[in-house]
Amino acid sequence: MNTSTHPIKEIYITRHGQTDYNKQGIVQGSGIDSVLNEVGLQQAQAFYEAYQDIPFDKIYISELLRTYQTVAPFAEKRIPIEKHGGLNEISWGKKEGRPISPEEDAYYYFMLSEWQRGVVDLAIEGGESPQQVYDRQKPVLDLILSRPEEQKVLICMHGRAMRIFLCLLLNYEIKEMERFEHSNVCLYKLVYTGSMFSIDTYCDVEHLRELV
Repeated sequence: MNTSTHPIKEIYITRHGQTDYNKQGIVQGSGIDSVLNEVGLQQAQAFYEAYQDIPFDKIYISELLRTYQTVAPFAEKRIPIEKHGGLNEISWGKKEGRPISPEEDAYYYFMLSEWQRGVVDLAIEGGESPQQVYDRQKPVLDLILSRPEEQKVLICMHGRAMRIFLCLLLNYEIKEMERFEHSNVCLYKLVYTGSMFSIDTYCDVEHLRELV
């Protein structure tokens, strides 16, 4: 076992750039394969300009196009990009692609309240539960940790999925996921010493400052 406090792996996690669905307040989930809008493309470029000098060994993304578009500028540096369905956004089932009406808003409030109470196996109608997302994320994390040669890793994923993934990384209960804020192309940086992860950077958006 590695007993050193020196990081043996650094994981950078970002959320995809803005889409028109984000702008309009429409739920996407894993069933809507939307693309970045102009603002989202600018966010992706700003992120690249801020972090292009970090020698990433691998980039992991979901199977949804908006995550690839967010990290596409790094592809020109010949950094390998690997897709995993386990990193997809939670499925919002029948709610995907629908504007948030007062009735829909009440439904989301109920679901989030239940999840915060610890009922994390409660699935969205026609969709997934946080526990199901957690369970499909774990093999991806195990794969990443099984590759010691990948010392600096960038992961691009989705808001709700990111919150659940951070619980997985930090060994928090899933019901604690709301403690992790997120916005388009925010950055979390975590370091791994061989036994545990710790947060080095929390929801940083400094790289987007000039876009505001």
